[in-house]
Amino acid sequence: MLKNLTILIIAVIAAAVSINAQDKNDKGGADETAIRANVEQLMKGWNAKSGSEFAKPFAEDADYVIVNGAQIKSRAVIDKGHQGIFDTIYKNTTLTLATDSIRFLRADVAIVHVSAVLKHSEGSASRARISLVMTKTSDKWEIAAFQNTPVQERSETKK
Repeated sequence: MLKNLTILIIAVIAAAVSINAQDKNDKGGADETAIRANVEQLMKGWNAKSGSEFAKPFAEDADYVIVNGAQIKSRAVIDKGHQGIFDTIYKNTTLTLATDSIRFLRADVAIVHVSAVLKHSEGSASRARISLVMTKTSDKWEIAAFQNTPVQERSETKK
């Protein structure tokens, strides 16, 4: 009887550990997929030249640090500001984004690093590194903070 009880306890513990591991793996996969989809949405919105589509993955009260260091706040301002640049200075550009890393600080907070290449119509390109803080509320991931940093091309030094 004691032997059967011990086996049962071990089986229950093993099952609980297995279920917990599966939940974490499934959750991480679904969350990473949702986060990557938000990055894809940024790129789609940019390339469609739609401020509203670009702003879609941002939280209503998002913070956004522009490449020149200026800070703006709110999805509505991000939408309007981007529509303005899509209609003018970035009208003939194409953006490529690649998610480099996703680090979960908590189950509902992640830091995401993204590489960006902005191609201009005349053939030149500029690179940036984007840092995102994403939060999950009501099973939806949103960008709470966005930092856009230009990447300076390194020149080769001759010896």
